[in-house]
Amino acid sequence: MFKKILIANRGEIALRVIRACRELGIKTVAVYSEADRASLHVRFADEDVCIGPAPAGSSYLDAKRIISAAEVTNADAIHPGYGFLAENAEFAEICESCGLTFIGPKPDMIRKMGDKNIAKQTMREAGIPVIPGSEGVVGTLDEAKSIAAEIGYPVMIKAVAGGGGKGTRLCRDETELESNFPMVRVEAEAAFKNPNVFLEKAILSPHHVEIQLMGDSYGNIIHFGERDCSIQRRYQKLVEECPSPLVTPELRAIMGRTAVLGAANIQYLGAGTIEFLVDADLNFYFMEMNTRIQVEHPITEEATDIDLVKEQIRVAAGEKLRYRQEDIILKWHAIEARINAEDPDKDFRPVPGEITSFHVPGGHGIRVDTAAYAKYVIPPYYDSMIAKLIVRAQSRREAIEKMKYALEEFIIEGIPTTVGYHKKIFSHPDFINGRFDTSFIYRMGEAEKQTKEITTKATEDEQK
Repeated sequence: MFKKILIANRGEIALRVIRACRELGIKTVAVYSEADRASLHVRFADEDVCIGPAPAGSSYLDAKRIISAAEVTNADAIHPGYGFLAENAEFAEICESCGLTFIGPKPDMIRKMGDKNIAKQTMREAGIPVIPGSEGVVGTLDEAKSIAAEIGYPVMIKAVAGGGGKGTRLCRDETELESNFPMVRVEAEAAFKNPNVFLEKAILSPHHVEIQLMGDSYGNIIHFGERDCSIQRRYQKLVEECPSPLVTPELRAIMGRTAVLGAANIQYLGAGTIEFLVDADLNFYFMEMNTRIQVEHPITEEATDIDLVKEQIRVAAGEKLRYRQEDIILKWHAIEARINAEDPDKDFRPVPGEITSFHVPGGHGIRVDTAAYAKYVIPPYYDSMIAKLIVRAQSRREAIEKMKYALEEFIIEGIPTTVGYHKKIFSHPDFINGRFDTSFIYRMGEAEKQTKEITTKATEDEQK
C-alpha cells in the first residue's frame, strides 16, 4: 500500500480523497493555488504545497509544479480526483516516468477513451451498441452535410476531445448544421486544443444512464449498478440518482454486462464509468467512457455501502478487487443534488463571493460533501459547485421527501445558490413520478416562462 498520496485537485473531492486515505492509514499532501490558501483540503492534509497563482493553468493544470511537489514531499502516488489532469494521458505518463503511481487507468486507456471517435470505434468492435454517426472525424461542412443527410436529422456535432457538455451542439436541420459546425470547431480548439469533431444521430429526450465500473490489474472487472443523470441543463448534470427509475432489474443486468465487456476490451484498470443513452423503448447506446472517479460517485457508495475511493486506491496499489459481481447489491435508493454558486434568475450565471452563513442539513441518510464554510470565499477561477447534497432511503419516494427537507435545512447566505431551484425540481410532479428525461429542465423552464407571461398579462389587464 502507498505510504503517501499527493492529491492533484482541490475542494470537496480533495477532502473526499483525504478521508479515504486516513481510513487506509496513508499520509496525504495537498496542493493549492494562492486563491485556495484558506481551503479545508489544505487544513486537513498532513502536508501542503503552494503550486502557483490562482489561474488553473498556472497551478492545478501545471504538471511540472505538481510533480515537483510530489518529489519534494516524497509522495509515492498521485490521486487526480476529477477534472483538471484526471483524464490527461500525458500527465499519467509523466507520473509513471517519475516513479509515481497515477491512481487511475493506464495512459493508453485514457488516450483511447478520451478521443470520443476512437472510443466509439473501440466499443463498436467489442459488440457494444453505439449511436449511428460518422465513422471518424468530420473535416468539412460538406462532409458533415452528406453524413447528416444519410443518418437523418436531428444530429449532434461533438468535439472528439469534448467533455462536460462542452463542444456539443444539436442541429435540427441543415441550416443549423451550417451555423453550428464552424462554431463547435472553434469551441473545441479553445477548450481542448483539438478542433476535430464528429457527427451522431440525435436521440431526442432519452435517459442518460451510466454504469459505475472498477477493474484491477488481475483482469477482474465488476460494475456497481447504474446512475440516472438525466436531470441536466445544457449537458451539465444537476441531479443524479441510483438506481434509475427507468431501469428494470433485467435491463440493469444487460447494461452492466455490456459495460463490463466494453471495459474488458481495453483491459481497464481503476474506477471508470461507461455512459449510455436509453430511449423510450429501452434501447441503449454507448455515448462515452469517463476514465476517472465521477462527481456523482457518492450515490453509488450510498446505494451499495461500498467506499469506491478506497477501492480505487487499493487496486491502484496492486491489490485484487475485494468484491465479486454477485456481492454488489443496490440496498438503498440514493439521490444527489449539486449545489452551485449560480444565480438561477440570471441564466445560472456563476456568482463568486463570500459565504456569510453556512449550515448543512443532518440526520439519518443525509450526507454533504463540501469544502465550504462560513466566511469562505468562492473564487472566480474554478468550478462553481459549493456542495453535493446526498440522501438515501429505502424507497425513491422516501429519498425525495428526505431531499426536500434537507434542502429546507441547507442554509447558504451571502451569495445566490441553486438551493431554491432544486426545491422546484424535487417538488415537480413529473420528477416525483419518474416521468422525466434529458429534456426535463428545458420543459420546466418553458412552463415557468409561460406561467410568468400569463401572470404578467393578467396584471397588466387588471391595471388597465
